[in-house]
Amino acid sequence: MYLDEEVIVSFESPHKLRDLCIPEEDSDGTEEYQVNEQQFHIRMANSKGQREAASLLIKKKYAWRGYSFEPSLDIEPSKITLVTDTDGKTVGTMTLCLDLDGKLPADENFRDKLDQLRAGKRRLCEASRLAIEKDLPYRVFAAMIHISYMYAHNIHGFTDYVIEVNPRHAMFYKRMLGFKDLGVERICTRVNAPAVLLRLEFDYMKEQIKKFGGLFENHGNVRSFYPYFFSKHDEPGITNRLKMGKT
Repeated sequence: MYLDEEVIVSFESPHKLRDLCIPEEDSDGTEEYQVNEQQFHIRMANSKGQREAASLLIKKKYAWRGYSFEPSLDIEPSKITLVTDTDGKTVGTMTLCLDLDGKLPADENFRDKLDQLRAGKRRLCEASRLAIEKDLPYRVFAAMIHISYMYAHNIHGFTDYVIEVNPRHAMFYKRMLGFKDLGVERICTRVNAPAVLLRLEFDYMKEQIKKFGGLFENHGNVRSFYPYFFSKHDEPGITNRLKMGKT
């Protein structure tokens, strides 16, 4: 159900939140946003207010991990920012960077690895500035990743995801989404912390979405995010929403 023309998609949170929440290894000891059964809405951060809310959430989550963060409220043709809100509060955000001019954030530390992919005619995009409130259901994270996939692959024909992540979080992305190692540990100069470079081919994502998308808790023993993606039958409608003045 769409509440207004800005909303890309809306969905209800699962009933069994204790089994479907994204764990956090760290905690700042402060009270986090409490999630009840309710609706989540995902939209692009097209207004100054939405971008400010996204920046505040990123700053909050980065700060207690000890990461530095330089907020940017500018709209750039090569980037889109997704925000998830519930009850008027921004609880999740991520920025998708498209390799339109031969420069991604990861080029600052891993240009040699990215140039190898470019030489092989791969079209790259990078997920960055991911921040999600504690104890949100898997579906919130999965929905933002799936929408970014639809935007990059279904609309613009990109072939690969790359991400820079802290080494201790790398196995999580490998196990839950199928990322593979691309670059060994280096210092990410943007946040002044160790990082590894991971790669995920969109062809692999397409196969997993076709097989598991929309299964939710009926996925059996599959341990991944893909059952919490939208089903393949949902993709055309959501892709059309993305095309409506947002590309």
